[in-house]
Amino acid sequence: MKKDAGVKVVTANKKARADYFIEDTFEAGMALMGTEVKSLREGRANLKDSYAREKDGRIVLVGAHISPYPFGNRVNHEPERERQLLLHKQEIRRLVIKTRERGYTLVPLAIYFKNGRAKLEIGLGKGKAQYDKREAIKKREQDREMQRAIRGRGR
Repeated sequence: MKKDAGVKVVTANKKARADYFIEDTFEAGMALMGTEVKSLREGRANLKDSYAREKDGRIVLVGAHISPYPFGNRVNHEPERERQLLLHKQEIRRLVIKTRERGYTLVPLAIYFKNGRAKLEIGLGKGKAQYDKREAIKKREQDREMQRAIRGRGR
């Protein structure tokens, strides 16, 4: 997801990049109800423990929580319903093949509005083992120490 002027991030899955090696990202539209869009505009969404999977030749988002709209009355939506993702046929085919053959997972990374439309950034990722997570933390700490040393040297 590029940081454009017309992009407003609603929610991001911060743990996704810590738990998975993200190899490729895709931007997908979402088939939403009106109350879901209104709730998203208020920032009332959560991607924790959500994932995307193939179902009947389509890609669906499972486990994402979009809170009910407070003024939705009886036409409100189910908070954790499966939502269809809108992708091109070639993208769907490619994602299905990768998830079936190579053990990849479709991880939702962020929900945002782009030109007035709700979009989902999904990543094609492989799970990290515990030692991989420790290595990433160690590398991040070393980079911070190096940056501090460089900044301190110039004074």
